[in-house]
Amino acid sequence: MCGIIGCVGRDDTLDTLIHGLSKLEYRGYDSAGIALAGNGALHIRKRAGELDRLRESIDGEDGLSGTIGIGHTRWSTHGPPTDHNAHPHADCTGTVAVVHNGIIENYQALKDELEAAGHTFESDTDTEVVPHLVEAELAAGAAPGEAFRAAIDRLDGSFAISCVLDDSDSVFVARNDSPLVLGLGDDETYLASDVPAFRAFTDQVVYLADGEFAELRSDGWRVTDASGEPIEKSVETIQWDAEDTGKSGYDHFMLKEIHEQPRALRQCLRGRVSELDGDVTVPELGDIELERVHLVAAGTSYHAAVYGAQLLCDAGISAQAHYAHEYAISPPPIENATVVGVSQSGETADTLAATREARRLGAETLALTNTVGSTMARECDKAFYIRSGPEIGVAATKTFAGQQTALNLLAEAATPGAGDRDLVSALRDLPGNVQEILDESTAESVAEAYIDADSYFFIGRGLNFPVSLEGALKMKEISYEHAEGFAAGELKHGPLALVTANTPVFATVTGDGEYARKTIGNVKEVEARDAPVVAVTDGRSNVGRYADHVLDVPQTHPRVAAILANVQLQLVSYYTAAMLGRSIDKPRNLAKSVTVE
Repeated sequence: MCGIIGCVGRDDTLDTLIHGLSKLEYRGYDSAGIALAGNGALHIRKRAGELDRLRESIDGEDGLSGTIGIGHTRWSTHGPPTDHNAHPHADCTGTVAVVHNGIIENYQALKDELEAAGHTFESDTDTEVVPHLVEAELAAGAAPGEAFRAAIDRLDGSFAISCVLDDSDSVFVARNDSPLVLGLGDDETYLASDVPAFRAFTDQVVYLADGEFAELRSDGWRVTDASGEPIEKSVETIQWDAEDTGKSGYDHFMLKEIHEQPRALRQCLRGRVSELDGDVTVPELGDIELERVHLVAAGTSYHAAVYGAQLLCDAGISAQAHYAHEYAISPPPIENATVVGVSQSGETADTLAATREARRLGAETLALTNTVGSTMARECDKAFYIRSGPEIGVAATKTFAGQQTALNLLAEAATPGAGDRDLVSALRDLPGNVQEILDESTAESVAEAYIDADSYFFIGRGLNFPVSLEGALKMKEISYEHAEGFAAGELKHGPLALVTANTPVFATVTGDGEYARKTIGNVKEVEARDAPVVAVTDGRSNVGRYADHVLDVPQTHPRVAAILANVQLQLVSYYTAAMLGRSIDKPRNLAKSVTVE
């Protein structure tokens, strides 16, 4: 989950690296560091903590320059977040520097071997074996590129690795199960874990695949396989602007991205919904026929998968949501199943493992993702993009709404001839309805009313159950307060014992059918235990009469109402975290893209 940046061919290498790291902090902010190389010198600077600590340590430092460079922002796996565990890591001679995202599974055996050969280590990380392996190969007479390739050949695990040497004008790169992308400028070349790191400088990119190596020089770049044979790569153009990754005047990326949801949903729906014909057409899906569906995902994407599984079941298609990390190890019978990987980044290690296992077993696979060119999009048989645009805040907001919307489209496209004109109309109105909530929500006053709560409970039934799971997750992620989401009927089977007068219960109740009536019964149960109730409702039921506060959503199709309810819960979590002074965009211990298992 760490972030890597590198560049060759710029005069302002240091500033370019710092800019890139600022765009990658969502991938980890336990420490940051840079290495500048060229002209026979190698300068490494690194600090524990957020990027500002590194900036402060190098501000005004003379002589810190180089013609090539690499940088890193860390999410800790091996070793605590300290200065000596920060990347880049160097060899014994101080002439080789390496940054790494991933986990080297055989690092201990390699470290034991290197220490026995006289190498000295300074950190607790798995990464540090890599520069020492390069050092050993150089000492044996290998050229820099050969030494790097030989070192990588010794590694087991997942990694995106970049290396510079003091007397080489190249940046060496390797990828295996961790994302890396090259950026191609007019006279310079970049590498990064994600496009935002260099999007301000170029929109031309090359995505590296597993097992590929790259060498970046001032006069060009090349990609090779493990044996050194050249690989032809296509150059793609990024369709969004660098400004899309800024805060645009908002206090936090999360709040900006909550408010970007109307635009993101319009992008998801554009060209896929025809109100005139009353149907949904998703060209990317081709003539897909869904007999059975396994949706695999983790975190917020898993909640979207639970939502999608119910949509598909309601459409008469057997579907089930699975935690990707469990599915990858022990998949259920897979005959005739289409496996849908749900991942905003398309790089989630658990979900990739699940879709790869499904492909190994012969299943058709579909990537439902936000990231064009991601590993999952490339590896699956088909890719369905949610088109939400860049999302920088660690806590997913607009991508969850995009996933919900895309899964509605998938369920409709998979059942030709069963078009629901009311749903199509509701989807058309969805962006405007979200905007109405953003303009009129009273979530801030609700958050203030319960800022001293002991715990927060979220309940719902049917399609509102995954919304309750997601509401609780958002509260936990960014406020650090205890929160739990339940299927409303489960309250009386244990969790009701935790309900007190200081445990607000957020009940999502839409429509006036059986789900609504039964959830109102659950609301009465918690009300009888003196718990305050916040109803998220479209007003079609009488739940409001039993609630202490009401968060309104516009009346719409039941499938779309759940998307609107989620927006209100996002706002409650955001304002709660803001009032508590939390680090909303960089919640402790978390990173945006979970690229390690």
